Amino acid sequence: MSEKRHAALGIHGAEPAVPGSGTAPHSPRAAIRKRARLIAGAILLLLLLGAVVTVALRIVHARALAAATATHAIQYVTTINAKPAASSQPVTLPGTLQGVIESTIYARSSGYVLRWYKDIGANVAKGELLADIDTPEVDQQLSQAIAARAQSASSLDLAKSSAERWEALRKKDAVTQQELNERSSAYTQAQANLAAADANVRRLQKLEGFKKVTAPFAGVVTRRSVDVGDLVDAGNGGAGRALFSLAQVDQLRVYVYVPQAYAQRIKIGDPVDIVQSEMPGQTFHGAVVRTAGAIDVATRTMQMEINLPNPEHKLLAGAYVQVALPVGGSSEVLTVPSNVILFRPEGTRIAVVDASGRIKLKPIVIGHDLGNSLEILSGISAADKLVLNPPDSLADNDAVTIAPPKAAAAKAKS
Repeated sequence: MSEKRHAALGIHGAEPAVPGSGTAPHSPRAAIRKRARLIAGAILLLLLLGAVVTVALRIVHARALAAATATHAIQYVTTINAKPAASSQPVTLPGTLQGVIESTIYARSSGYVLRWYKDIGANVAKGELLADIDTPEVDQQLSQAIAARAQSASSLDLAKSSAERWEALRKKDAVTQQELNERSSAYTQAQANLAAADANVRRLQKLEGFKKVTAPFAGVVTRRSVDVGDLVDAGNGGAGRALFSLAQVDQLRVYVYVPQAYAQRIKIGDPVDIVQSEMPGQTFHGAVVRTAGAIDVATRTMQMEINLPNPEHKLLAGAYVQVALPVGGSSEVLTVPSNVILFRPEGTRIAVVDASGRIKLKPIVIGHDLGNSLEILSGISAADKLVLNPPDSLADNDAVTIAPPKAAAAKAKS
C-alpha cells in the first residue's frame, strides 16, 4: 500500500527512534489502552463511591425509622387525681306532690243523686254538705224495721205477762216446772227478738244518715264524678263509682325513692329544697318526716316522705317537682370527671397508672351522676393517677408514659 493510501486511511507508520534519546518510538495503540484503563478506573471509582453513599443512606434511614418507630410506640397519657366529694353536694330526685290528706268519697247508701253542692276547686270545711242522695229502698226498709220492732215489743209484753202468771201458778203448784220454763224461755226469746229489731232499726237509721254526703276533713274538692240522677251503690264500688275526691293542700307531701348508696346518709328532720320547673327562681323548703326503714329489694331504694308547707296554695297537688336531699360528705366518696370512665363488657372500669408505668383497669362502683362528674363509692383512692380520655384500645398492663405538663395542656386543648 502506498503512502498516500496510508495517509487517506489515517494510519501513520512507525516513527523512527531519535538517535541518542534512549527511548523506543511511541506507539498509538499504547496510548489508547492507557486512556481506556484510566476511564475504566474512573468509572469503577464512581460506582464504588455510589455504593458507599447508598449503603450510608440506607443505614441513616434505617436508624431514623427505628427512632421514629420507638418514638411513636411510646403511649402518652394525661392523668388526674380523684377529689373528695363536696359535703354540701345534694342528691336530686324526682317526686310528685300530694295533699297531706287525700280521700276518695263514696256513697254509703244505695240510691240516686238528688243534688250536689260543691264542684271541683271548692274549698270546704269539715262536715260541710257535698251532696244529697235519695234512697227509697232504704226508706222502705227502715219503715219495715220499725214495724217489725213494734211486733217484737208487743210479743215481749205478752211473753212477759205470761211468764209472770205462770210463775205465780207455779208457786201454788198449779202448773209444772216444765211449763214455767217454757214460758220463761219464750219471754227471754222475745227480749232477744226486740234487741235484734232495735239493732236493725239503728242500722237503717245510720244508712239514712248517709243520704247526706259530707266532707270528712277541710280541703279542696279535686274531682266530682257524679251528676244529678246518677245511680250510686253503697260501699267502695271502685274509682268509677266515686262521688268526690278531696285533698288537704295547706300542707303537701312528696314521696321520693332514695338509692341505697345514700339511704343511710339522710336522717329524719333533714331540710329539703324543692323546685318546680314552671316556677323558676322559687325554692320551697320542706323536711324529711319519715322513712320506710328498709330497702326495697326490687329497686334497691328506700322510700322517704317529705312534708312541705303550702299556706298560700302556690303549689298544686299532683305537680312534678325536683327534690334536693342533703346527703352529707363522706371521706370514702370521691368525685371524678366523666371522661375517665371506660365501659367494658365485664363492667365499668377506670384506668390507673401504677408506679412502674403500667395500666391497671380497676372496677368501680358509681354513686350519683353529677353531670360532668361522677361520685365513685369504691374501687379507687385519692392517690391513684387516673387516665384522662383513655382510648378504647387501652388494655390491662399496657406500658404508658405520663405526658409532661406542657404536652398534657396541649393535648387537653386539642
